[in-house]
Amino acid sequence: MNLKQTFVFALAASSFAFAKPILDRRDTLANECTTGTLQCCNSVQKGNNSTVALLFGLLGVVNPDPNGLVGVTCSPLSVIGVGGSSCSAQPVCCTGNSFNGLLVLGCTPVNINV
Repeated sequence: MNLKQTFVFALAASSFAFAKPILDRRDTLANECTTGTLQCCNSVQKGNNSTVALLFGLLGVVNPDPNGLVGVTCSPLSVIGVGGSSCSAQPVCCTGNSFNGLLVLGCTPVNINV
C-alpha cells in the first residue's frame, strides 16, 4: 500500500513539473508588436515603390508618408485565435490606416528570430 501511495505522489509531482506553459510562436510575435496591430503581409514596400504608388492611385488615396513602409495584401493575425494565426509571409506591426488589407500604412517588420 505504501508503494501505491509513493507511485501516486510521484505521478502527481511529475505532472506539476510539466504544467509549465509552453510559449507559442504567436505569443512571441504579439510581444514584438508593442504598438499597432499585428498583420501578415505578402510583402512590405517603401511608400514610393511604383507598385505601391499605383495601388494608392487606384484607391484614390494620397500616401501620407512616401518614405514609410507599407504592407501589401495583409491580413490581421490574432494572438488567441484558433487556426489561421500563423504567418508564412512577413509579419509586421502597423500603426496606420488599412485599406481592406490591400495596403496597410505605418508598418514595421517583426523580428521572428527572437
